[in-house]
Amino acid sequence: MLKVLLCGSRGKMGAAVKAAVENREEICIAAEVDVRVQDGEKNAFSSFDKVNGEYDAIIDFSHPSVTDSMLKYAVATKTPVVLCTTGLSDEQIANAKSAAKEIPLFFSANMSLGVNLMVSLCKKAAEILGDDFDIEIIEKHHNQKIDAPSGTALMLANAINDGGEYDYIYDRQSVRKKREKREIGIHSVRGGNIVGEHEVIFAGHDEVVSLKHSATSKEVFAVGAVNAAAFLKGKQAGLYDMQDMLK
Repeated sequence: MLKVLLCGSRGKMGAAVKAAVENREEICIAAEVDVRVQDGEKNAFSSFDKVNGEYDAIIDFSHPSVTDSMLKYAVATKTPVVLCTTGLSDEQIANAKSAAKEIPLFFSANMSLGVNLMVSLCKKAAEILGDDFDIEIIEKHHNQKIDAPSGTALMLANAINDGGEYDYIYDRQSVRKKREKREIGIHSVRGGNIVGEHEVIFAGHDEVVSLKHSATSKEVFAVGAVNAAAFLKGKQAGLYDMQDMLK
């Protein structure tokens, strides 16, 4: 059985991951890490410097403030990581990529199968539609989400902007001028309990192509993370993502 160390276990996504493994015989949550853990709780630790035992994988749905210590622990113990935390700094992303030289590390801004299909479709659409279509991305999330734009919105933009030809524009009201051709507008909406909606608009002359994904529960992300942990079993050190798992 695959023994998972769940980081961020007391949050909403931690609860969703626990639910996702309840009926799976080949994987279990063997221990937890969360700042809300109280001293003396069995198989639960408030920080990575207190963790003991051996685990087959770490699933991390926590906070960027925990990422550095998590990666340090994972590299020291050679434990594979499924890194799902969003809002990471450029330096933390670089550190994750560096860690992947020593351990198997699965890193995706969104663990949904549908979203990752959308990434591929957006990349293909941009290649076909070319310079004749303006590109805008709209993302919507619940009113408790801290980071904006979402990691998924940036993942979609980066897939389209693989060659680095576009500039990202986050705030049009700051400059009064016409839209530039080589830019991607990224817009964030926060309200209610929206789980996650992403729409990419390709606006051309007399026609608009729109690709959209809506998540109705956090379960889709939790299931994806659990599947990713199982995918890493036996893998060599390296950086993996959903596209690798879908091959």
